[in-house]
Amino acid sequence: MRDTKESRLLLVLLIAIAFALITVDIRGGEDSPVQGARRAAATVFGPIENGLSSVVNPVGNAVSAVRDSGERHDRLAALEKENAELKAKLGSDARNRSRLAQLDGMLKLAGRGQYGIKGAQVIAIGAAQGFSWTVTIDVGSRDGIQRDMTVLNADGLVGRVTTVGPDSATVLLANDPDFTVGTRLEGTGELGFASGQGDRPLRVELLNGKAEVKKGDRLVTFGSQGDKPFVPGVPVGVVSRVEASGGDLTRTVYVTPYVGFSKLDIVGVVVQAPKKDPRDAVLPPEPKPTPTPTVTVTVTPSARADDAYASDEDESYDGNRDTAGDTGGGEEPDARSTDSQQP
Repeated sequence: MRDTKESRLLLVLLIAIAFALITVDIRGGEDSPVQGARRAAATVFGPIENGLSSVVNPVGNAVSAVRDSGERHDRLAALEKENAELKAKLGSDARNRSRLAQLDGMLKLAGRGQYGIKGAQVIAIGAAQGFSWTVTIDVGSRDGIQRDMTVLNADGLVGRVTTVGPDSATVLLANDPDFTVGTRLEGTGELGFASGQGDRPLRVELLNGKAEVKKGDRLVTFGSQGDKPFVPGVPVGVVSRVEASGGDLTRTVYVTPYVGFSKLDIVGVVVQAPKKDPRDAVLPPEPKPTPTPTVTVTVTPSARADDAYASDEDESYDGNRDTAGDTGGGEEPDARSTDSQQP
């Protein structure tokens, strides 16, 4: 329809009629004169509305589901993030507790030996220039670290410093095949030299071929001249095997080191040597021997044996009673004999 003056007037008239009908309908309530027309319209257009609703509603539900799914996904992601943060915090706390325990043990060891130490953390394993048993620590020349300083931890001897940078240093571990340290046997003081053998026990050559040594004996560092590269008294390990003495000038023993070289974390570099040799004072307390249980066996005679014993005892008693009666009769004094003996 063309936009003319008549069409505009018609549109205004229709709008006015619509407002008038709405006003009449509102005022009339249930008795409204247009109620019948409303019912007729519902009868005609109701099925169409339901059909359109069945088509549109799934789309709306899908839109709502997608929106809710996004919200659930975001919430799930937030929960997963919180869970990961909690696990990281718990793991960090456990690691911190482990480090505190290592540091505490190392400080106690240093206190027993009167060592001045600089704490450090292992930040790398191995060396770029070879396949030697080494670790890198996070202290260097700026921290007062020098070449050929002793390195220890809460368990004992770790190694010695070989290379020093401004903020880091390389430590040659005691189990490296190129590592050698002088040792002293606990108690007897027998001297020797321990050499690394990788993941096998240390090999120790005792200078005395007739030295008395047995499995379970313990060794400490002997110390070097000027306390470099080794200070005295640092625990080395426990004798695990003794080779038979064949009359050689030296005697070979194998020692399990105290330190676990594959799980190093907190270590200490000895920056100040003790004023006197602590000898065996730094060794950990010896484990108490496990008591051996004693089994006591009590033999109880059987019922048959008890009966037989009681029967034999009764027979013996009856025989003794008869014999005693006969003897008593025989020993009765004779009156005539007694009378004849009177004066």
